[in-house]
Amino acid sequence: MSLVKFNGNGQLPSLLDEVMGRDMDEFFNFNRNWPGITRSQIGTLVPAVNIKEHSEGYQIDVAAPGLKKEHFNLSLHNGKLTVSTQQQDQQEEKNEQGQYTKREFSYHAFSRSFWLPDSCDQEQIQARYEDGILHIVLPKKEEAKPKAPTQIQIN
Repeated sequence: MSLVKFNGNGQLPSLLDEVMGRDMDEFFNFNRNWPGITRSQIGTLVPAVNIKEHSEGYQIDVAAPGLKKEHFNLSLHNGKLTVSTQQQDQQEEKNEQGQYTKREFSYHAFSRSFWLPDSCDQEQIQARYEDGILHIVLPKKEEAKPKAPTQIQIN
């Protein structure tokens, strides 16, 4: 049995973090484009996605807890399926004079795109959101579905 080192946020450290160390983020000024975010945290900005293929089609599951189905935007253009959301939260607290004592803004947005295979029936795509997961069902075209073997008569 061997021990596996975690980086404190419940994720395995990347090979680059192990070899070079996290101080390299500061050396290369990584946080210039993503203030307050390290290289190993970039994957947490976009929800995780599972893609499955079965005999009837494909399924894409997007883990997006805390959202509602109204927050999502699904679009299909030239064989590219795009899942996106944009949400803005605003909390305000004012004193009796109407001055702000606390005001917090929160913006959440992401966009993921997937190129659909030619075997996908793009006219029959369905989506539902339940228990924090957006389920997108992409059925295959009839000619792309596996056929049962047929017996050929020999004359």
